[in-house]
Amino acid sequence: MAGCRGSLCCCCRWCCCCGERETRTPEELTILGETQEEEDEILPRKDYESLDYDRCINDPYLEVLETMDNKKGRRYEAVKWMMVFAIGVCTGLVGLFVDFFVRLFTQLKFGVVQASVEECSQKGCLALSLLELLGFNLTFVFFASLLVLIEPVAAGSGIPEIKCYLNGVKVPGIVRLRTLLCKVFGVLFSVAGGLFVGKEGPMIHSGAVVGAGLPQFQSLSLRKIQFNFPYFRSDRDKRDFVSAGAAAGVAAAFGAPIGGTLFSLEEGSSFWNQGLTWKVLFCSMSATFTLNFFRSGIQFGSWGSFQLPGLLNFGEFKCSDSDKKCHLWTAMDLGFFVVMGVVGGLLGATFNCLNKRLAKYRMRNVHPKPKLVRVLESLLVSLVTTVVVFVASMVLGECRQMSSASQVGNDSFALQEYVTFSSTFPRKSRLSEVTSDEVNSSIKTFFCPNETYNDMATLFFNSQESGILQLFHQDSTFSPITLALFFVLYFVLACWTYGISVPSGLFVPSLLCGAAFGRLVANVLKSYIGLGHIYSGTFALIGAAAFLGGVVRMSISLTVILIESTSEITYGLPIMVTLMVAKWTGDFFNKGIYDIHVGLRGVPLLEWETEVEMDKLRASDIMEPNLTYVYPHTRIQSLVSILRTTVHHAFPVVTENRGNEKEFMKGNQLISNNIKYKPLSRCEGFLQFRHRPVLLTRIVTHILT
Repeated sequence: MAGCRGSLCCCCRWCCCCGERETRTPEELTILGETQEEEDEILPRKDYESLDYDRCINDPYLEVLETMDNKKGRRYEAVKWMMVFAIGVCTGLVGLFVDFFVRLFTQLKFGVVQASVEECSQKGCLALSLLELLGFNLTFVFFASLLVLIEPVAAGSGIPEIKCYLNGVKVPGIVRLRTLLCKVFGVLFSVAGGLFVGKEGPMIHSGAVVGAGLPQFQSLSLRKIQFNFPYFRSDRDKRDFVSAGAAAGVAAAFGAPIGGTLFSLEEGSSFWNQGLTWKVLFCSMSATFTLNFFRSGIQFGSWGSFQLPGLLNFGEFKCSDSDKKCHLWTAMDLGFFVVMGVVGGLLGATFNCLNKRLAKYRMRNVHPKPKLVRVLESLLVSLVTTVVVFVASMVLGECRQMSSASQVGNDSFALQEYVTFSSTFPRKSRLSEVTSDEVNSSIKTFFCPNETYNDMATLFFNSQESGILQLFHQDSTFSPITLALFFVLYFVLACWTYGISVPSGLFVPSLLCGAAFGRLVANVLKSYIGLGHIYSGTFALIGAAAFLGGVVRMSISLTVILIESTSEITYGLPIMVTLMVAKWTGDFFNKGIYDIHVGLRGVPLLEWETEVEMDKLRASDIMEPNLTYVYPHTRIQSLVSILRTTVHHAFPVVTENRGNEKEFMKGNQLISNNIKYKPLSRCEGFLQFRHRPVLLTRIVTHILT
């Protein structure tokens, strides 16, 4: 075989394969006789188990079916619909809780710091303002890191783990109540702490945990919470509810119920049926309107108006009435969108490559050390991020002329617009008016004369959602140098942040980074090429889609999510084209960020499609030659020895006498010279006897305890 060190092409005597070098798992490389570079070696993996999503037709299951009739079947279906509705409502309430306290803490932080900046700009004590901002951010991030120490699986967005769960891999602790609590409070503190993370990704994980736990009516974390609820005890039912919960999380985050359903279908579930589609859509709708109802009532005082469909709202895109040449987009702009898609795919591939190297470095040098080191790393990232944000806002910004619509209310801080708006305009219902008030009241005027604003501070010294709205809807211009510096700084810090020991999402940072890129392209085309018809907000949206698509590699669901978030169906074609081009470009170099982190965790994920080389393999090429097996009459000592010397939990049971085989396989009771196991009830027997090899493990555990 020809060497391929330092090359993107690997050739053997049968074929040549060009492209990325890290698309195959270690098992596939071993099968194909290839070896990995030492730097690309995957670190030791956990002992994952599989979930049983298939029905096993055995005697206990047939006995259960005999007791079922049409009345019980209808009751079971009705209870399932009620559970789906409850999951959607609870997921919406979780999103409401996170959003309320994030806004509360952020309002408190920016209020104190901005007042200090305005005072110290005259007295020359800006270092004191920086220390105040550091105090807030480091405290919030410290709490977020402590929560991850309590439940390590709460770190990150949780989307890779939920994808593995729906694929049939049991990730320890991923859907427990303690994980939900640590996730919710952790993302609250990490976002309020000024890290470049989002709360939308963790909402998907939170919804999945709600979906897994609510229909069980019991909790391993709180063992006293137990009810005699005889439904939904199988992995198959639990999987369906997790799919619905994940979709509800997307719907609550973006106000996109259809996009949430497609996300669960496209990115999450490896198992799907037609009946599940309606239930998942109903759950997503329930989450969206629950969150919309309470947010509209709390922030605007108009209960039942449904003005805020999700945690992140893009607002209404429309050209200024005074600009007659402006169009949202034209056919000629599609060429620019394709180029932006290519660039977005390249940027996304670069982001994923750098983040993968950082993740490997953490796995080798940070995770093996005491847990306090992870907290210190999170605090270091928070320290650097805070200093960069403060210095860039005070030093690197330019004073730009305000538009006429922006000269009202520019002295309020980032999140005060909601308080001002709810008291001044309590009955406004149009989303464009809500967006306009948000944009105008979040403008920063640090060190700038009257009727001008600091463009860098307006982007950095605000919440990320406000920054996105500024890039989408601000009529005033941003300096190209400011946009370029903002993009580079945000790209590097967001890449460094994703993967530290705090709950963190990647959707909002990617959207904000991509929006800066798109706005920069629009400025160049308008100012230097002279294309006066260009609408900057459209290019900012396309740039956000291009970069996000290049990072996560989603196509159908992300297209629908962005269309629903903009409430503008005419953006369907450019968004779809941009996402497709970004995905194809990025896939040429590496996988999406979530697939990369699944591989780094060593999860045996079953992909939709196999590699071309895999189609040439036979079963004998991948089977274990030295098989560990047990006999029907095996001593306890032998079983314990097998369990202690192997890492898997399923063993084939073989018989030497064919006459005993029929006797052994009959009934739902296993009897041997060493083991007499009391048969379970019908329902429990159906759940426990689906796999007899696993039963031997449970028997040994039962006897030893």
